[in-house]
Amino acid sequence: MLKKISEYNVDEEMDIVVLLKHADVRTTKTGKQYLALTFEDTSGQIRGNFWDASSTDVDNYQSGTVVELSGKKELYQNTPQVKIYGLRLVGEEEGFDMSQFVKAAPISVEDMQAELNKDVFEITNPTWNRIVRFLLQKYQINFYSYPAAKTNHHAIKGGLAFHTLSMVRLAQSISALYPQLNKPLLLAGTILHDLGKTIELTGPVGTEYTVTGNLIGHIVLIDEEIIKAATELKIDEQSEDFLVLRHMVLSHHGLQEYGSPVRPALMEADVLHEIDMLDASLYMMTEALDKTTPGQYTDRIFALDNRRFYKPKLSE
Repeated sequence: MLKKISEYNVDEEMDIVVLLKHADVRTTKTGKQYLALTFEDTSGQIRGNFWDASSTDVDNYQSGTVVELSGKKELYQNTPQVKIYGLRLVGEEEGFDMSQFVKAAPISVEDMQAELNKDVFEITNPTWNRIVRFLLQKYQINFYSYPAAKTNHHAIKGGLAFHTLSMVRLAQSISALYPQLNKPLLLAGTILHDLGKTIELTGPVGTEYTVTGNLIGHIVLIDEEIIKAATELKIDEQSEDFLVLRHMVLSHHGLQEYGSPVRPALMEADVLHEIDMLDASLYMMTEALDKTTPGQYTDRIFALDNRRFYKPKLSE
């Protein structure tokens, strides 16, 4: 049985067919060109630098290609990486498909869709319900296949819908504990909050930011889609119902320095921001801890202030 990325030990030599998830052309201090690469299979990812890359190498080794990687797994600043001995493009005739290297959400598309459809029925406000249904229908295929991010949290096939569903479950539980919250508004904002990533990102394989995504960003993109939906559905764009839904999406990053045009000014908007942070953080910690031996620390998690987390032996 062929080994996967996560099954190799430090200092063990690797010879493996993987997906080249990301490829960035960079330059050393001495002016030499190299490629900063991220390799992926269904078990995880590992980074490595391909030194002295020629122009042919840059053309060949691009995001979304399947390659045979030979090298050795090492630690650099307590983070696993691969010392690359060689790379080879894998041809289509060799029987590999990009999709077999992409990790997918642990819940099927059909099950996620069925559960979210039930949640939509609980959005009893007609303005919010109509907009949510309209946009879910418009972006249905991409919503259930795209990742929630290029890297970090839920960067897997179907990760966007899985992240959204996890947050909806949190919203349901919190609304039961705090009846003063407007549950239909919280559910509507939660379902829509990251839908702009279907425009911001390119897809689940070799995920990159689109030009639109880089220049505008998913928060503004989904706000624009909400406005366009209201126009098509003939919803009053000056009504309070419509404005508070827009506010939910526009404020969900919490702080302006994190990309939100405004800070949360509704209880429901603040809760949306908190459950977004909670779900993303728990996902990243869980991913790291699953690869960690009890009694040891995880690798540093860049998106969580570069912290390492301890896995107690009690978890055995």
